[in-house]
Amino acid sequence: MTTAAEDAPASVYQRVLGEAYGDLPSVLARYFGPIPPGHVGVGEGTYDTVGSRYRLIVWPVLVWSTRHDMLFPEAGEQVPFLVENRPVADGLAGSRWFAFPGRLRVMRDTMRAGDGEIIERLGRRGGLEVRLRPAIEDRRMVLRSGRLAWRVRGIRVPLPRVASVTVQESAGQGGDGRQRVDVRLRMPLLGEVFRYSGSFAYRIMRDDDSGSGVSAALPTLSMWLTQNSPH
Repeated sequence: MTTAAEDAPASVYQRVLGEAYGDLPSVLARYFGPIPPGHVGVGEGTYDTVGSRYRLIVWPVLVWSTRHDMLFPEAGEQVPFLVENRPVADGLAGSRWFAFPGRLRVMRDTMRAGDGEIIERLGRRGGLEVRLRPAIEDRRMVLRSGRLAWRVRGIRVPLPRVASVTVQESAGQGGDGRQRVDVRLRMPLLGEVFRYSGSFAYRIMRDDDSGSGVSAALPTLSMWLTQNSPH
């Protein structure tokens, strides 16, 4: 059930972008806008491509990252996925499920606004901090990473620029209500080391399944897994 979000607190993106938020097309304004209390944002779609072309080189990092719900070693095309955005006390908590054949991977993060940037903490425990600078360019949302830091037992440890992230979100073609996302992770010397890109439809729905903490859309992903599991 889709509901309006006019009475919800401003989203982290609205707080950082200010008036520029109004330049987004409606399909992106829904995704980057507020989520009312008692609701979650759910997107379902397919990634045209996902994974790393340097899997053999960075395999140990990807395997370690998998245990922390950040990156993973799998790669593929036409991969079904689900994204869930859930409002929390000072920002937003996100989960992304990737339905590879016979295997489910997840990325988790939290976001809050601070110092004119979006402070994203990646992983199940939020161990990696990435500062993102949002901008509206040609009616697209573009986020570019800046400073990185490692969070260890409440202590913030700044990191050198070992990697950079660029996120681009745009409205789908033909006014079909879908949107496209393209996320690229780059490292010095290697260039692009991880990417996921595809399209999805997004809606705001009531969070009636408060006991499990998972939205009512997750059974749809379970169906994808069943259809894509090897026989």
